[in-house]
Amino acid sequence: MSSSFQASILVAAPSYPNSVAWSEENLVAVASGHIVTILNPAKPFGSRGLITIPHSKPFPIGLIDRKDLLSGCMLHIALSRDSSPQEKQYRENRPCVRSISWSPIGFAPNSGCLLAVCTTEGHVRLYRMPFREFSAEWVEVMDISKELYSYLTTTNFQAASFRASEASDPSQACFDEGYADDLPISVMRKELKRQRLNALTVMEVKACSQKGKNTFNAPRSKAKSSKKVVGDGSQSLITAEEYASRSAMMSSLIVAWSPCLPQTFGCGISTTTGLTSDCSVLAVGGKSGILSLWRIHKPDEYSIMNSPDSNEPLLVGLLNAHDTWITTISWGLFISDASDPLLLLATGCSDGSVKIWQACCRRLVESSELSDSPFSLLKEVKAVDFAMASVVSFNVSAQSPNKMLLAIGNGSGSIEVWSCDILVRRFEKAGSCDAHNHVVTGLAWAFGGRCLYSCSQDNSTCCWILHENSLCEVPIPSNTPGVKGSGDVPDAFSSCFGLAVSPGNLVMAVVRAFATEQLNQMYEARALKAAVEFLWIGGQQLDNSSTVYPDFDVKVFPDFPEKELISWENNILWSLNQHEPLDKPLVVWDVVAALLAFKQSISIFVKRIIIKWLKSSVGSQFGVSANLSEAIKCLSEFSSRKLQLLNIISKLVVLKKVETDKVEGQSQFLEGFNDAEDERLDWTQLHSNSEMELRDRLVGYSFTVFLDDASGSDGKGSKSSYWVPVGTAQMEQWVAIRGEDVKDQLKLLGEEVRTVDKSQIPSIYEYVEEEECSFCSTSVPFETPDFAVCKGVKCDTGNGPSHKLFRCCVSMRICPIVPVWHCMCCQRWASTLAPASFFKMLEYPSDFKFFSKSTTDDEHSKPWCPFCGIPLKRLLPDFLLSPSFV
Repeated sequence: MSSSFQASILVAAPSYPNSVAWSEENLVAVASGHIVTILNPAKPFGSRGLITIPHSKPFPIGLIDRKDLLSGCMLHIALSRDSSPQEKQYRENRPCVRSISWSPIGFAPNSGCLLAVCTTEGHVRLYRMPFREFSAEWVEVMDISKELYSYLTTTNFQAASFRASEASDPSQACFDEGYADDLPISVMRKELKRQRLNALTVMEVKACSQKGKNTFNAPRSKAKSSKKVVGDGSQSLITAEEYASRSAMMSSLIVAWSPCLPQTFGCGISTTTGLTSDCSVLAVGGKSGILSLWRIHKPDEYSIMNSPDSNEPLLVGLLNAHDTWITTISWGLFISDASDPLLLLATGCSDGSVKIWQACCRRLVESSELSDSPFSLLKEVKAVDFAMASVVSFNVSAQSPNKMLLAIGNGSGSIEVWSCDILVRRFEKAGSCDAHNHVVTGLAWAFGGRCLYSCSQDNSTCCWILHENSLCEVPIPSNTPGVKGSGDVPDAFSSCFGLAVSPGNLVMAVVRAFATEQLNQMYEARALKAAVEFLWIGGQQLDNSSTVYPDFDVKVFPDFPEKELISWENNILWSLNQHEPLDKPLVVWDVVAALLAFKQSISIFVKRIIIKWLKSSVGSQFGVSANLSEAIKCLSEFSSRKLQLLNIISKLVVLKKVETDKVEGQSQFLEGFNDAEDERLDWTQLHSNSEMELRDRLVGYSFTVFLDDASGSDGKGSKSSYWVPVGTAQMEQWVAIRGEDVKDQLKLLGEEVRTVDKSQIPSIYEYVEEEECSFCSTSVPFETPDFAVCKGVKCDTGNGPSHKLFRCCVSMRICPIVPVWHCMCCQRWASTLAPASFFKMLEYPSDFKFFSKSTTDDEHSKPWCPFCGIPLKRLLPDFLLSPSFV
């Protein structure tokens, strides 16, 4: 078994599959018992975020007669309401987390991710990071269960043809820890029935109002009568079957967020402000076999201060997916040039069946009210051994966009992989095997679907590769680059409850529960319940029959096997290339961490990877024997995304000083970059020129939008763009200071800006030539675009102490005293955000005016750093959780 390079202890043990999830902003959430633990993989021993699951009152769904208490459909409900001494002890325990799922990035008010949490009480809530509360406890944004209950009450629970599930939780037989409402009905005994008759709660419901809408009272215990006069004096009862059906409707089991629906295909939501916003669909599966689909869109604008929470969810579909409990959900997005994007959905059931659904993204986006389900059935797969489907995982390959892979993990421990050609709707079984001895608790595709990771409650973790319609197991890399972390934990695990792969696919997180009988009962057993292990998988061999020979001297790298080094090189390059899409957030923590780890031990190997990536980025103009001086000349042909990625690598990997107290011989790293062959390499100059190239693009685009709005509005305001350039006066001064170093096109735009009548400029542009200090109100001259120093208050002895002020990296204006956006990579600040078009530049525009006119999307602001490309966040103290993007 592969060893972890770092691990983090949890205060409670997980109880259900898929107990760990990795977000797009590089945070790891673990459903551990009655809490959700959120940690930063870059600082696993540092601060954490917590979600403490509160007790929830049952929804008032109805009243039944005492004679119906022993109906078959009421048995599993009666168990959960039993008042025996054992049940009283159970009620003192907190509800457990059953399922968690991260939203795509950008759905929180601070541009972060929302976390959906489903509990054993059947409630689903959404949480966000406490970026303005300064607390470790995450903030509840909305309660999906309340929204579902509000809708069902308006329809008298007749929104669809629901079927009450009389089966108990089939997954409970696979887990050691359980709860009363999850116990199989077969454990019901006559003594429990007698106790229930004496103390069961009788549910009551109000009669229908004159408007035809039902409202319900909360459950109350009754000692004398099975009926009660309620509300307006009428009496109302429902049958046991109706009560069981309503209870199943409100009992959620699993949650899953869909990918962000692509805005580039016209899938934006028109809001009241006239802006368009990307959206995602949250699927909630329950005991009734019904899947509720909730559309949630991104905020119209982002803020790190007193911004409102996310918009309300909209119920866009109720899908009657299965006849019994939905146990697992997975999403996939299929984008084709010939048709509208398709959203794919896989649902697994306790009877072992798995169904694949499809829906047109445009229909999901344009629907404004609940009607027929937007999804249609594409394929149904039934398990041969009728074991429950515990985990499913979709993958739509980037190399073969028409090919879809679906992995299914069963309660028997077997794994099946199905392949589908979406265009021709052809399904075939690609492979299957008896992978584990117990229930499969986690599945995750990695490296574009080229390998599949699985884990089980038998504490095994495996890697699989599809080869000739069969699943071939390959070993998980056991070598750890760099120095192993000091936070080792005892190797006394008994079960595994899920795994997740990092955004760059170079690290895998596995959550395991400890075997308490193997721990020291005095010192360890009381504190050690579970742990999250982080494993390097960047050296994963992706071809079982690979015979590729290295094109480097193996003797130079004696610490690593030959095949692992080849895999590390290929996988790091693959991960860097995965950030080519311009609408994808730049989160390269695992790439930077891997390069820094190799830098401690095999620095020449890091040089090789970076130079190889640079050559592939520049293209044919960067020859085999070329050096960085040639790359500097080609920077204008780089896309903004590649320039930002180059800035990250040069700043955090190449130019970063290595801790020489860990490993000897670290000084040879930079020497390796400046040897005789590449003596002209100057990474400092390359980094400086790369940042200057990005600043030129931002200033040129700002000048163009300013001139277009000024000429089109006749001084009355902005005509059509949603992004307004701020700090034009400071940009003019910056262009003037640079003198001859300014490009000709930027120099001409600066001349045009100077000829504009400044008295007619609307106040929204904040055209202020002379700025004042935020502390002493003295004038602040413009000298550099990154910071400023005021002149200081005049006194008898001259000028008083001056203040150093930071400038906004987007507008070059002085940042206000209030909290502003911060980049953790280049340590810059931003009071305004850059436009989306700036990040989509494939090269330095030959004509900024033509580029601005050819931009089809609305000019929303992106909360990304213009120099590093990573998401901007509010700077929080060290004792609070913050994501690490690099």
